[in-house]
Amino acid sequence: MNSQRKIAVIGLGYVGLPVAVAFAKKGFETVGFDVDESRITQLQGGFDRTFEVSNEDLSSIEAVFSRRAEDLKKADFFIVTVPTPVDEANQPDLRALRSASRTVGGALKKGDIVVYESTVYPGATEEECVPVLEESSGLVCGRDFTVGYSPERINPGDKEHTFTKIRKVVSGQDEQTRDIVAEVYSSVVTAGVHVAPTIKVAEAAKVIENAQRDINIAFMNELSHIFQLLGIDTADVLAAAATKWNFLPFNPGLVGGHCIGVDPYYLTYRSEKAGYHPQVILSGRRINDSVGERIARECIRLMLQKGQKVERVLQLGLTFKENVPDLRNSKAASILRELNKFGISTAVVDPWASSDEALHEYDVQLSDLNEVEPADAVIVAVPHRDFASQGWPMITSCLKNRSGVVIDVRGMLDRAAKPEGVTLWRL
Repeated sequence: MNSQRKIAVIGLGYVGLPVAVAFAKKGFETVGFDVDESRITQLQGGFDRTFEVSNEDLSSIEAVFSRRAEDLKKADFFIVTVPTPVDEANQPDLRALRSASRTVGGALKKGDIVVYESTVYPGATEEECVPVLEESSGLVCGRDFTVGYSPERINPGDKEHTFTKIRKVVSGQDEQTRDIVAEVYSSVVTAGVHVAPTIKVAEAAKVIENAQRDINIAFMNELSHIFQLLGIDTADVLAAAATKWNFLPFNPGLVGGHCIGVDPYYLTYRSEKAGYHPQVILSGRRINDSVGERIARECIRLMLQKGQKVERVLQLGLTFKENVPDLRNSKAASILRELNKFGISTAVVDPWASSDEALHEYDVQLSDLNEVEPADAVIVAVPHRDFASQGWPMITSCLKNRSGVVIDVRGMLDRAAKPEGVTLWRL
């Protein structure tokens, strides 16, 4: 029976922690493992700094949170949920995945199952992870232990589409493993499971989910550029087009984070290894990666057009999306880099971001909203609810003489309520 399965979740970030908590709440003996000592200490104290899991849920379960590899030996069903980023050349960086595989391999016993949830290119689980598991364990995959793949679908900050409410794709290297993996996940995922015929199919499904979103957003970003040249508001166009039943509702914006802005590169990497150079996917990536630069240059252009001195810009938001503290691969940072290239002084306010992480990741010193000097322009890069709730009064209070340029990247502000003297621009 499933209740006899002992679960270990390796990697306790946005993906892994909700998985570990879900299994523990259903009565599974669960170990949550992470190499970050501060993360483990916080979880043991009942606090999740990602805000994906409530303090009440953490305090109500009996899961063990540990950074001791020895504790993994209690498990027989391992779920790997570590990050899989890209390097500076946009090539897959599998170091964390290989390290996690070595750790799991040291705890493997005959009859165990290892399921990977981390995003990879088709074939990576069996080509990259299995050899590491075998080397570390001294066991043979397919004879002594088996592997499966079940792609994560967590949307950080989304309290509606949570782990248990999103249909789970599951797979295994053989029929018996597929059945067990499906049964185990079905115990906690109320939305049900979809059994993919092979691990490669499940891996491919994951990367195209985010590649599809990336391409659609790139189309919106390109339309935004075109409509700006034509003197048309993009939001007005999309509102009109959305009245057709089969129009797909996407919006322009910054595309960062650890999924949409990264996953397409895993597919293009494997495609090029197979001898095909993808064109649509890489074109979409180029468009989306250039949005931050475009926003910064539009800000400068508008200030010059108004006859303003281009001296100081205040940016609101640095995290990769609204209402989450995650700074990984944030394209909001690319706006700052472009402004700084022109010698423009910048200040950044983000109540969700960690000051230490902002300094470490981007060399950005966060400021307090109540202490920043008035600026020539304000860029609302990330529409946190903290900003949206204060609206125009807060924005104008940050501008010199309560006038100037406001860049509202995602259309957070009410256009009809724009104060006199303010030039508003949005994607």
